[in-house]
Amino acid sequence: MSDRSPQAASTDTPAGRQQWLILGVISIAQLMVVLDSTIVNIALPAAQTDLQFDDAQRQWVVTAYSLAFGSLLLIGGRLNDMFGSKLGFLVGLVGFAAASALGGWAPSYEVLIVARAAQGAFGALLAPAALAMLTVTFAASPDRGKAFGIFGAVAGSGAAVGLLLGGTLTEYLSWRWCLYVNVFFAVLAVIGGLRLLPANERESGKLSFDWPGSVLAVAGIFFVVFGFARSETEGWSDPVTLVSLIAGIVLVIGFVVAERLVRHPLLPMNILLDRVRGTSYLVMLIAAIGMFAVFLFVTFYVQQVLGYTPIKSGFAFLPMVVAIGVSAQFNGTPAFQNNLGSKIQVGVGALLAAAGMLLFTGFGADSSYLTALLPGLVLSGLGLGCIFAVAMGSSTMGVEAHQAGVASATVNTAQQVGGSIGVALLSSVSASAATDYVTSHATTADVMVQAQLAAYDAVFIWSAVFFAAAALVAFTLYPSRRVTAQMAAENEHVAVHM
Repeated sequence: MSDRSPQAASTDTPAGRQQWLILGVISIAQLMVVLDSTIVNIALPAAQTDLQFDDAQRQWVVTAYSLAFGSLLLIGGRLNDMFGSKLGFLVGLVGFAAASALGGWAPSYEVLIVARAAQGAFGALLAPAALAMLTVTFAASPDRGKAFGIFGAVAGSGAAVGLLLGGTLTEYLSWRWCLYVNVFFAVLAVIGGLRLLPANERESGKLSFDWPGSVLAVAGIFFVVFGFARSETEGWSDPVTLVSLIAGIVLVIGFVVAERLVRHPLLPMNILLDRVRGTSYLVMLIAAIGMFAVFLFVTFYVQQVLGYTPIKSGFAFLPMVVAIGVSAQFNGTPAFQNNLGSKIQVGVGALLAAAGMLLFTGFGADSSYLTALLPGLVLSGLGLGCIFAVAMGSSTMGVEAHQAGVASATVNTAQQVGGSIGVALLSSVSASAATDYVTSHATTADVMVQAQLAAYDAVFIWSAVFFAAAALVAFTLYPSRRVTAQMAAENEHVAVHM
């Protein structure tokens, strides 16, 4: 281990300035992956009219992406560790751009589904590569916390940016540009990656791949995500839904058992069993369930009840984007990390997000944006900024460089699976609440609107419960401020080599 690595350079040196340029390149790639979860949602009605597919088929435009992305993330992380994160980053970018171009051109529903699945597959290679490159680039830098704060802000606000960008492109150009736009992002990131990223370094020694673990992981996560996605349209009592969920849980348990037995596991248990990292993965899983209520159901409310256009809906989320960015920056600074610690930062952040959800239960049929929407958006944005900045930074803290890819993939998997669970579970809560309201009231136009509002109230209450659970996990499982401050200090001063 050298006394001073390139990562330890001061920010006022050429090497130090290059760190921030690398962060910019990595952030572009992360934004591509994150905003794609919502940018296409805005475009779906227009795509449905153009390609003439029905409502049952519509959900698979979203699900094809999440299935491929979620189930292949761990393999993508392992491939990055084996062959080098720079190579994985560049291949992921080019593949994601090509799949996006195919989807934008798609002359039929079937081609669009293939393109979305390909986007998810290359995204599963790109996302862990981006976080791994960030981990290594700022491994010994005093600006590590600040860098992860920026990265966390991108990860947390990307979905909201997707709503804004998707609404703008759909309204003024075409739904197809919601996919084509990724090509421009990818070109910028590829050029920057080729010029700025350090030389690719692959795993030394004889390469090994955990085939049993890979099959169990892919199949297990696939069936879990598929089961939750199917429950949205077929219900929880549907035999295929139940069998998928049970099979997925059994396969995931089998994966954990297998990883303890194989010599070179896909996901070494020391990644999960570390107290700080393990807590961060769990927090991301739970918070992602609640987070999707903001982007999905607030969008439904402003469009279906208040009558906002797609572009106006996107602009409505701008205060939340700003709040996430400001909060993530403050929580990424050494002062906050040392004086508060992960326990307080994430715990308080989750409580702020829960409070924001409860403010949304005041929605009415003719509510004002300033009084009904803005306070909840700002409060939940401040909370999400805390969660993402700290949990993302802690998720790779203390790992060896050759395990950075799989550690990065694990936190992305937690977020993706949590999001899939959240969409399905909260959609079910919404439908049940609306049905219960209608059956207990005479059917009129006003009752139907009130049923929608009752459905949103139920969703936001449940989301607040999930954020409260994330706060409980953070307060209970994260170690003391002294321990996390010491770990952060070690990450600043100990060089980690790729």
